[in-house]
Amino acid sequence: MIKERKELGGSRMKNLFAFSLALILSIFSASTWAKGVELVGAGATFPYPLYSKMFDAYWRETGVKVNYQAIGSGGGIRQLMNMTVDFGGSDAFMNNDELAKAPAKILHIPICLGAVVLTYNLPGNPKLKFTPELIADILLGRIKKWSDRRIAEVNPVVGLPDIDIFVVHRSDGSGTTFVFTDYLSKVSREWERKVGRGKAVNWPGGLGAKGNPGVAGLIKQLPGTIGYVELVYAYQNGMPVASLMNKKGSFVRSSVASTTLAANVPLPDDTRISLTNTDAPEGYPVSSFTWILAYKEQAYKARSMEKAKELVRLLWWMTHQGQKYTESLHYAPLPAEAVKKVEKINKSITYNGDPILK
Repeated sequence: MIKERKELGGSRMKNLFAFSLALILSIFSASTWAKGVELVGAGATFPYPLYSKMFDAYWRETGVKVNYQAIGSGGGIRQLMNMTVDFGGSDAFMNNDELAKAPAKILHIPICLGAVVLTYNLPGNPKLKFTPELIADILLGRIKKWSDRRIAEVNPVVGLPDIDIFVVHRSDGSGTTFVFTDYLSKVSREWERKVGRGKAVNWPGGLGAKGNPGVAGLIKQLPGTIGYVELVYAYQNGMPVASLMNKKGSFVRSSVASTTLAANVPLPDDTRISLTNTDAPEGYPVSSFTWILAYKEQAYKARSMEKAKELVRLLWWMTHQGQKYTESLHYAPLPAEAVKKVEKINKSITYNGDPILK
């Protein structure tokens, strides 16, 4: 009896050891496989603070590294078109002509909403308000001094200095520029006729700087300057943010709430939509989605199925679990309707014609 018990106990111990060893090996091999995968993206600086946080959290959770280069939306689109990155980042959706030139079908996956703000460098950095007409006239060079009566009429209790206005704008191809010039083209016929909208435009004047960090840095250094940046860059640098008059005549300061309200409109299935100059009574007028761009068919240029799967998993995580990181960094999370559109788009991504997400 004692011998039988010993043999039974030994058998159980062997089985338990074998099971534990198999479990350890499976975990190790899954971890090793995940850590061997690296996804590469490039593009918009607009969402970079959020992407940096998301990609670090995703690596800690999954072991999958994401290398994102914030080179501007134009650069991100070029690299995606050349198929040298796994995904591009852009604050401007690609138009039909651009999509027609792509080597394969490109999808737009919105990740969050952000606000483009006017910021400036003045003594004491007072809280200023601007109408659409004021913004256009300053950027077109019609208003040259901070003491101009038209600025004072909108800001009657603020004593503005009698110094020149210097405009700072992006020097690189930029989705932030597209969002801002798209807004200006909607509110000023003269701007639309003379300058227009685009990721890069011929500015009437001013100083150019690369990326949101470059514009914020130059404004902070030079008194009398005014320019546009994504909201988080103004906050990170302790810079003032102007309130803008929206379509309904209300002066609105950018916030997560007012940016979210700007997206309270019907969305197309491909999510390519301009949200600037929103009809929402309390919506901030220079708001936009920022998108990740990827190919619908992932089997290209000897691309592995494993890498394609990891890209789809990343996109799903960013638009679901990753949304918890948005508000603390002054971005607005995706509305429920946008999440539904995103899920449908993610499920349409294929490898050799077969959906990756079953």
